[in-house]
Amino acid sequence: MKKIEHIGIAVKDLEKSNKLFASLFGKPHYKTEEVKSEGVKTSFFDVGPNKIELLEATTADSPIAKFIEKKGEGVHHIAFAVDNIETEMKRLKEEGFILLNDQAKLGADNKLVAFLHPKSCNGVLIELCQERD
Repeated sequence: MKKIEHIGIAVKDLEKSNKLFASLFGKPHYKTEEVKSEGVKTSFFDVGPNKIELLEATTADSPIAKFIEKKGEGVHHIAFAVDNIETEMKRLKEEGFILLNDQAKLGADNKLVAFLHPKSCNGVLIELCQERD
């Protein structure tokens, strides 16, 4: 793993949260994107060498909607940049980590993504991110 790529924060209202975080960071978000396959609308902020991703559910049965229903708004995941997501997934599986998906899938911000189950990471949802060509 190369670095923390972003920290994902689940929010109920993306527009309201964009205003709040723009005030906090002193600059607006640079991108909003919907990932229909995940039932989520995202917004990204550059913060130093890392990013903050705000996530709003677009469907009642999406992972973000379920997260907010169970835990409320807050930190949802930490994403790490990797050079080769397939190699990293294989390595982590061999190390005993539980992957939530068997293959990398298309994510927001031009990334291939895969997730590690929080049960195998001390309760933290970990996302692997590889830049798409």
